[in-house]
Amino acid sequence: MSKAIVIIPTYNERENIADMIDAVMNLPLSFHILIVDDNSPDGTAQAVEELKAVYNRQEIRLHLLKRKGKLGLGTAYIAGFKYALQYGYDYIMEMDADFSHDPKDLPRLLRVCMENGADVAIGSRYVSGVNVVNWPIGRVLLSYFASLYVRIITGMPVYDTTAGFVCYHRSVLETIPLDEVKFIGYAFQIEMKFKAWKYGFKLAEVPIVFTERTRGQSKMSAGIFKEAFFGVLQMEIQSWFAKYQRRRTPQSAEVTQPQLNQNG
Repeated sequence: MSKAIVIIPTYNERENIADMIDAVMNLPLSFHILIVDDNSPDGTAQAVEELKAVYNRQEIRLHLLKRKGKLGLGTAYIAGFKYALQYGYDYIMEMDADFSHDPKDLPRLLRVCMENGADVAIGSRYVSGVNVVNWPIGRVLLSYFASLYVRIITGMPVYDTTAGFVCYHRSVLETIPLDEVKFIGYAFQIEMKFKAWKYGFKLAEVPIVFTERTRGQSKMSAGIFKEAFFGVLQMEIQSWFAKYQRRRTPQSAEVTQPQLNQNG
């Protein structure tokens, strides 16, 4: 069985999902995929069911978790994390279905954990400048300064705090109390990195190029940014009274910035 599984949450991604699954399955390293679908009206889950017959002939590589409705990005990932831990995967990865994250970067993130000793590898838009394609300048500035705001408030030395292209070693997800993660929107990504850092895990940012979707509709909304803005303050204050302890010998909490070849 592959040691790595890629969790892809979906809601109305039928236009992208077959191409995305095919791109991941044909990478030189073997990845399994878990699609977490929130009862997409466009039939995304049905498309995945059809593809399972293609990709699961010799080994079960494509998994599907169907939920009753649109319950939020954070809860989709939590459900996916629990599934991956239950079935024994060592490296649990997350990415979007719309090709804003390049599947070819998955091996780079995995190698940073497997070979460079990181517990969390973050596909970062901002660790080596601003690497975003097809976003209006207003959205680029909003995203960039949102991460700067998080760094200032929390002290967490991560340049792309809202990044949703991440590889976790299973020990991170076994340590973080997943049922206590509060945020369900994009602030979920901030909270997961913050908790991993607080628990003393080693975080590494890997430079990527983020490309805005060309098919389907963005899930971004004003409410998502509101949750992140006010939630970060609350998260930081609550951390003053929390204890972060884990069973294995802790490494020093740090963020490294490996200089990896973009095609490596």
